Order: sequence, then structure tokens, then C-alpha cells
Amino acid sequence: MCDDCGCHGPSLMRPLPKTRKIDLNLPVLQINQDHARSNREFFARHGVRAVNLISSPGSGKTSLLQALARRLGPRLAVIVGDLKTDRDAVRIRDCGCQAIQIETNDACHLDARSVETVLEELDLSAVELLVIENVGNLVCPASYDLGEHDKVVLLSTPEGDDKVLKYPSIFSRVSTLVLTKMDLLPHLDFDPERAETECRSLNPDVECLRVSSRTGEGMERLEAHLLGGPTLLHNRDKILAARQRRPTVLREG
Repeated sequence: MCDDCGCHGPSLMRPLPKTRKIDLNLPVLQINQDHARSNREFFARHGVRAVNLISSPGSGKTSLLQALARRLGPRLAVIVGDLKTDRDAVRIRDCGCQAIQIETNDACHLDARSVETVLEELDLSAVELLVIENVGNLVCPASYDLGEHDKVVLLSTPEGDDKVLKYPSIFSRVSTLVLTKMDLLPHLDFDPERAETECRSLNPDVECLRVSSRTGEGMERLEAHLLGGPTLLHNRDKILAARQRRPTVLREG
């Protein structure tokens, strides 16, 4: 899995090797933070809102993005993180927006540098929202800032309403909790109020939304929330207008 977070580290089955302490006078995640800062500057220059989408495998991230792609078309772009294959990126592209795949080769999360390496591959001239679909995992992605404006976590109804307090690291850090697969609610023992209440006990300011990619329930509200409202669009228009007014510099000779 991941050397940074300790997934590769010693366990009861693997005794601790002999080690020596080296003081680097740097925070453990400082290199990642430097790349995250670069990504934020990139998003600001292009007037794009970036969202880090996190969940367990199978919670409906790709289906949700397919539904958003059908609604937003070229206004949406997606970076997809998976261990192998570009299947999710292909599914999303087929729904009408740009999608780029990052194969992490067994790494259990994306980091800011991996995102930075593919940003220039995107044509952002018409894009308002960039969603980074992280690797399916509720543990490691919690610690890695990708330069996003919002960290969004999905919790699907089949997963159970008791998951929030089992994974406090991620649910305490997100700006938005999205309950997915709400069309299955009548068939499951899932209490949305419990999941939302327990998330607010960790994170009082979290925004809670309920959606179904299949029926369209809640998608309009989610779309507006992810786009960030009129403020972001106003700022984007100012950036694009400034680009058009930029004078052409002629070289002598």
C-alpha cells in the first residue's frame, strides 16, 4: 500500500527493524504541501474550482461523476485515481467531459505531486469545476492536501450508517458529506439522520447532502454546491476578461 502513511510498516506479524532517527527539520508532509500550494495557484490562475472526492470503493463516486458530466458537459473536468486501468476515466469521458486517469500502481491515495503532473494535459478554457476522484479509501487520503477548495466524502446507504465514527480522521476534515444511493434507502436499514448527526459531532460546519445518481434526487443541489455559487463564477469571468484585455507584446528586430 503506502509507505508514507505506514501501510507498509511493521505489524505484530512483522517485527520492527533496527532504525535510527534523522531530524530533517521538515514536517512529514511538507513536500506534499509545497505541491498542493502550486496546485492552488494553478487553479486560481484558471478560475477553476477543485474538489477532492473521497470514499470507500463502491460508494458511487464514478456513477456520481457520470451524472454530473451529463449535466455539466465541458464545464466539468475529472482526474481519476485508481491502482490500475483507465476504466473509470473512460466511463466519465463517454458522458461528455474531459477525464484523465492516474494509475497509482498500488499506492492507496493520490498526492499533490501526482495531480500536478497531469494538470497541463487538461484544456480548462471552458471548465468551471475540476473533480479529483481519489483512490477508494477512507484512511490515507485524509492526510493529503491536493490543493483543492473542498474535500468531499461520499457515504453510500449500503455501507451502513455507523461508519462515520469508525473513520473520524476523514469525516472530521471534510467540508461536505454526500449520502449516495438514496434510491436504495427503502430496502436498507440505514438512518441518514444518524450518519449526518455523527458527522456533525466531529465537524459542526459540514454540509450534508443526499443524492441518487440513478434517479437524479439531490443532483441539482449538489451541482450548485460543488460549483461554489455565483461568487466563483464572477471571479472566473473577471479572470477570463483580464486575459482578453492583456496587450500583445511585440519584440523588436
